[in-house]
Amino acid sequence: MKTTYSTNLNLSQIDLGLLILRLGAGGLMLTHGTPKLITLFGGEEIVFADPMGIGMGVTLALTVFAEFICSILIILGLGTRIAAVPLMITMFTAAFVIHAADPFQRKEMAIIYLLTFTVLLITGAGKHSLDYYWLKRK
Repeated sequence: MKTTYSTNLNLSQIDLGLLILRLGAGGLMLTHGTPKLITLFGGEEIVFADPMGIGMGVTLALTVFAEFICSILIILGLGTRIAAVPLMITMFTAAFVIHAADPFQRKEMAIIYLLTFTVLLITGAGKHSLDYYWLKRK
């Protein structure tokens, strides 16, 4: 009970927390990216939001890169800070451009993801990651 309210930092607990955050956020984001990947390579006509005016196919490809490829990198802890940036851009666009006129409940999940990937950008992947093992070798 004494450690429940402690403000002392325990680095092993922080590293475990970052691992859980990476696995959870990356895994959940894959559930959004996988159907978009299937749509991208499905051969059917692409119908997707195009808020930047660069074309539906290009927008879908960029979204697949963020939600699928970058999510896998986040899970592995490989280039975590760099991989977080496209995810943050995608979630910002989803929340404040695509769902700008929608009620808060429609944008809430994108905002939560945006905050999560912002934390990973700031903190990095932690000790339980490929980033750590590669940097440790050098």
